[in-house]
Amino acid sequence: MVFLTNEGASSSSSTRRWKYDVFLSFRGEDTRAGFTTYLYKALEQKGINTFMDDKLPRGEEISVELLKTIEESMVLVIVFSKNYAKSKWCLDELVKIVECRENDQMVLLRPIFYNVEPREVRNQLGNFGIALANHEKEFKDNMGKIQKWREALSKAASVSGSHYEGGYVSNG
Repeated sequence: MVFLTNEGASSSSSTRRWKYDVFLSFRGEDTRAGFTTYLYKALEQKGINTFMDDKLPRGEEISVELLKTIEESMVLVIVFSKNYAKSKWCLDELVKIVECRENDQMVLLRPIFYNVEPREVRNQLGNFGIALANHEKEFKDNMGKIQKWREALSKAASVSGSHYEGGYVSNG
């Protein structure tokens, strides 16, 4: 799966200096012990400065630091996995990622669908629908937040990405 070269990652616009070439958004319990760590190591070996949440400074509020890091990253890679939408943190990251893309604050958004179909994410079916229904119960007084999450899922999953299923990668 090649979607980024060192040359593409390290070139920056004349008006913007990026702290990270790549920001990885992922659900840790689904992919940290395998796919995402391998992806991270492969990018780093190519000299691509990649952010993974284990780089957060201790003692700072995670959500604020993550949102700032997203803004400081040139390429935003989302690894959609079975339980991605269960995480409010992942969904908040996703909203910020989509906002940055719409405001031209980043160069590339690249979704990876890890053992999930893009249509499940885009249309909030299966585990994505269940997770959002559960969030609706928790946030019944803040349905605007749920709507932002739904819109971000739909928009991000509509971007051409890579689909990883059972050890095989396809681009689409």
